Amino acid sequence: MLEGKALVDDSDMPLKMQIQAMSFASQALDLYDVFDCTSIAGFIKKEFDGKYGSGWQCVVGSNFGCFFTHSKGTFIYFTMERLKFLIFKGASASSSTSP
Repeated sequence: MLEGKALVDDSDMPLKMQIQAMSFASQALDLYDVFDCTSIAGFIKKEFDGKYGSGWQCVVGSNFGCFFTHSKGTFIYFTMERLKFLIFKGASASSSTSP
C-alpha cells in the first residue's frame, strides 16, 4: 500500500472522504500497472459510486487539462507516485462551484 505518499493539491472534500480517495487510489495502484490509467480511474469511480452514490467522475494521468462543475464538498485533486488524480461528483451549473 502507498498510503502516506500522496500530496493533496486542492480539495473541498471532508477529510475522511479525502483519506478514502487516497486509499482507493493506493488500492488501484496495487491492482493495476501505473500506465493503465483507464483501469485505475475506473476502479476508483466504481468504489466511490458504491460508497457515496452514483455520479462520480475520476481522471488519472500525468498530463491533462480539464474544466468541470462539481457538487460542493466532492472535489479532490492529488498526486500519488507519478500520477495526478482528479475525483469529483458532477452537478448542474446552478448548484455548484468550479475550481
